[in-house]
Amino acid sequence: MIRIENVSKTYNGKVKAVDNITLDIRDGEIFGFLGPNGAGKTTTIKLVTGILPPDEGRIVVNGLDIETDPIAAKKTFGYVPDNPDVFLRLKGLEYLKFMAEIYGVPGDVRRTRIEELSKRFELSDALTDRIQSYSHGMRQKLVLIGALLHEPALWILDEPMTGLDPKSSFQLKTMMRAHADAGKTVFFSTHVLDVAEKVCDRVAIVDRGRILFCGTIDEMRAHFASSGSLESMFLELTADNGGESAGKENGGLS
Repeated sequence: MIRIENVSKTYNGKVKAVDNITLDIRDGEIFGFLGPNGAGKTTTIKLVTGILPPDEGRIVVNGLDIETDPIAAKKTFGYVPDNPDVFLRLKGLEYLKFMAEIYGVPGDVRRTRIEELSKRFELSDALTDRIQSYSHGMRQKLVLIGALLHEPALWILDEPMTGLDPKSSFQLKTMMRAHADAGKTVFFSTHVLDVAEKVCDRVAIVDRGRILFCGTIDEMRAHFASSGSLESMFLELTADNGGESAGKENGGLS
């Protein structure tokens, strides 16, 4: 569960990347966070994960305030950043062991999880190679595996399918669905709108740091009186956003 309450973030005292947003991401759902480039998606995710502090507002992750109890909160989620270029001089297996140590995964459990996830993402044969020799897609797979080793209740994924081959992308979508169906939570950003339309229980559309819509795809279609795709509604919604009025939560539009 994630609760974002009236959160804002400004860069250099000028650019308001996140503008007084409020969102509830519930247990048992896949929640898609959508928006154009520069809309505030990654900044919001960095605020939720505690990488950046908010200027205003409060963020609660799995019942824990990310600012006042950051270590305990961070233990409850797995985070995949938008850039997988991490610890490039380590070997893949060294990185995964490091991640397991950080999250306190016991040795026998760690070996099993590394083996299972590496096979699932077809990365087993590359684990003894240095990460700097990996392709972008291979690095993405490695970071995904590292984030999921401790079996967190909450997955926070920033553009997780970028660079993945079709098979690995399918595997991840399948895992996301199973995770949510088990009563746990997936919060992810994506530019791939057809993926969001197929896998998300709810979506939020953000532009210029403000939430324009939050709800199900059916609720969006009802508002537009449309049977069109998420892509067409997304383009209409963001094209109409002049940045002057904030959207409303729970399926409302500005």
